[in-house]
Amino acid sequence: MTVDLFAGIPVNDYQAALTWYERLLGGPPVFFPNDKEAVWELAEHRYVYIEHRPGHGGHALQTLFVDDLDARIAAIGERGLTPTQRETYANGVRKVTYHDPDGNEIGFGGGPT
Repeated sequence: MTVDLFAGIPVNDYQAALTWYERLLGGPPVFFPNDKEAVWELAEHRYVYIEHRPGHGGHALQTLFVDDLDARIAAIGERGLTPTQRETYANGVRKVTYHDPDGNEIGFGGGPT
């Protein structure tokens, strides 16, 4: 059985969000299902998308657990984005959080160093 995951992020300003997520995720969307959505494939069968939904932006919470946290955060920094928060939990797991222009929270987690 195959399950595809589409995690949605509502945004108020579609063009600003599109530019920001291209910088965060390292490239353009893999497809545009319509004129108000853009979709990025993060891994096989795992997608994140923005959707123009005025008045609803700023309430999404997404966390991606990755095996290359340090390299990923460095690459995002090279594209001009700075995290808003860095945390290390008691078990050594780390989380680096970004906020898009609407305030939606996108976190990247990784195992202990």
